[in-house]
Amino acid sequence: MTNSWIYLIVAILFEVAGTTSMKLSEGFTRTIPSVLIFICYGVCFSFLTLALKRIEVSIAYAVWSGIGTTLIASIGVIYFRESMSLVKFLSIALIIIGVIGVNSAK
Repeated sequence: MTNSWIYLIVAILFEVAGTTSMKLSEGFTRTIPSVLIFICYGVCFSFLTLALKRIEVSIAYAVWSGIGTTLIASIGVIYFRESMSLVKFLSIALIIIGVIGVNSAK
């Protein structure tokens, strides 16, 4: 695994942390999660920028957004007790299939 892919994984993890912080901030009414939003997204976009030095933007963005969306949806269901329907599950599966499709179309 090259450094660019490691950078992309770090970007994904910080994007997920930033989005989770958005939920925890309760509309910017909680200080620590509100501050973490900006820190996490700053780190996320810094690492995404580094990843784009060697990974095509179409692939990097598809992986970043697809995995990020899947992880956030999972956190929503598991941690925040959001509903999970068959349609939601199939939609997440289609996102994963789309990311695989973009990656295989190199």
